[in-house]
Amino acid sequence: MDSIEALWGYIFIAPVVLGLTIFYIAPAVSSFYLAFTQWDGLTAPLFIGLENFIALFKDEVFIRSMINTIIFTLVSVPFSIACATVIAVLLNQKIKGIVMYRTLFFIPVVTMPIAIGMVWRWLYNSEFGLINYILGQFHLPQPSWLFDEKFALFSIILVSVWMSVGYNTVILLAGLQGISSSYYEAADLDGANEFQKFLRITVPLLTPSLFFVLVMSMINSLQVFDLIFVMIGDNASLLEPTRTVVYSVWENGFKFFNMGYASAQALILFIVILIITIIQMVLQKRWVHYQ
Repeated sequence: MDSIEALWGYIFIAPVVLGLTIFYIAPAVSSFYLAFTQWDGLTAPLFIGLENFIALFKDEVFIRSMINTIIFTLVSVPFSIACATVIAVLLNQKIKGIVMYRTLFFIPVVTMPIAIGMVWRWLYNSEFGLINYILGQFHLPQPSWLFDEKFALFSIILVSVWMSVGYNTVILLAGLQGISSSYYEAADLDGANEFQKFLRITVPLLTPSLFFVLVMSMINSLQVFDLIFVMIGDNASLLEPTRTVVYSVWENGFKFFNMGYASAQALILFIVILIITIIQMVLQKRWVHYQ
């Protein structure tokens, strides 16, 4: 009986295991090997050792893409989490139509990034876009959002924050609903105001959810690609200030067919994400409160 139950267990998990193996584990292992080779995707890979990595650290384009990626992450992640925290607190109130509001904030999460990028590209249009039209009604400056290197990266960060706030809000809202009301009742008896309750009760007890959101947001931001691809495309003058590491991986691998070099870039990004995640796991012991 136990063997039959075990067999059925393996059958049920087989699709997930096969999917992970075929689409995640096998490509990751292959990419690790290809990072030490020269390969155009057609001929046999040629093992060249550390040459790809030596070239990477001399490649100004890759260094700039890494800087852009870090800037993107350092700006978008705190802004997204701050907005999500405020929205989660507001959505945690007992007000009429709260379910509708929660749904509206979550819609960007279930919308395809390609569709979002195309819509926002139209909104940012310097001549016909809705944003500049509204600014014009108030006689305010109407910048060329996506075609001015001073605004291009900021414009994409704004869209990224808009996309991620809904997911972060749901996670933080779940964390808020797990906080016992007895803490707030005790604070009311002590005469604490709303800001003091938020700072001394809500934030400390919400730190596990904040930590999860922080880790996931950092990982996702360091891998940003789709918005850059859709909103900037092959515009050479704008790629310099907006190019990210994953865009460089795609460009070298699927545009220039330099798979080995692209794999080396992907491996460097993986190491960076791994180091940042380990640092977060170590530091979370100092500020995350699980009880």
